[in-house]
Amino acid sequence: MWLTRRAIAGVMGTFGPSLTGTRVEPVNSVLPDGRRVVGEWVYGPRVATAVNGAIYYVHGSGYTMCSPRTHRRLTSWLSSLTGLPVFSVDYRLAPRYRFPTAADDVRAGWDWVPRACGLPAERIVIAADSAGGHLSVDLLLQPDVAANPPAAAVLFSPLLDLSFELCAARELQRRDPAVRAATMARLVALYLVGVDPTHHRLKLDVAGGPPLPPTLIQAGGAEVLEADARQLAAEIRAAGGSCELQVWPDQMHVFQSLPRLSPEAPKAMTHAARFVAESLRAPERWVEHVGATRQAAG
Repeated sequence: MWLTRRAIAGVMGTFGPSLTGTRVEPVNSVLPDGRRVVGEWVYGPRVATAVNGAIYYVHGSGYTMCSPRTHRRLTSWLSSLTGLPVFSVDYRLAPRYRFPTAADDVRAGWDWVPRACGLPAERIVIAADSAGGHLSVDLLLQPDVAANPPAAAVLFSPLLDLSFELCAARELQRRDPAVRAATMARLVALYLVGVDPTHHRLKLDVAGGPPLPPTLIQAGGAEVLEADARQLAAEIRAAGGSCELQVWPDQMHVFQSLPRLSPEAPKAMTHAARFVAESLRAPERWVEHVGATRQAAG
């Protein structure tokens, strides 16, 4: 695991270095109830400290690898393109820390961010990649979060199905050039040891849950998690939420993080930044949409 973490960090550092001029402020804080929040504020070049919005970022890599440091290309890029600070939560990793540690750390980070930056939830956007997508959707489905949701969610290659049946079926159609479904399943299994896989925070009922905030999903057309992205988009819409799904042809898993390998990464990130900006300009329309959806359901 140590060698794998170093290898992944090396690849991300080589092909996705953070932007020159990025400022990073480490965070190690404690909430009033004793929960600890660890992470970092990332400010892209020329991004001011005091702004009327923020992004909460949840990194991926199978609950076992990576950190805010490895993902600084994504977070600094998002910050620079949107003009917003990004808080990247440093949740604890498996195999040392198992379910629900990562999910609980992500929830603690979400509870901390509005207090820390003095903003209501509707001025914050959640962004995530891979397993961070699963952690973020779990967060958004929690009743008190759903009652006071963020402005939007941006999910890069999100993981949905922890049984990896969707991945395995997708792999039969086209093999992923970077990763195998079985490898991903083994990594995630380190987080799930001794837990019923049908637990409601693992097998997420998106279609039967509360509407998620407006969501943008981007996935690569060459990756095994394309099927997860499509399924998640369909379930968000089935629950009454709004979801824009983009499948970028021939792109790999979280291609946005590796701009030196993917010429499509800047285009995808520009679109994501535009989605963030539009979501923060229109919170009233989202509140009206949720109210109408709940009234119709009731």
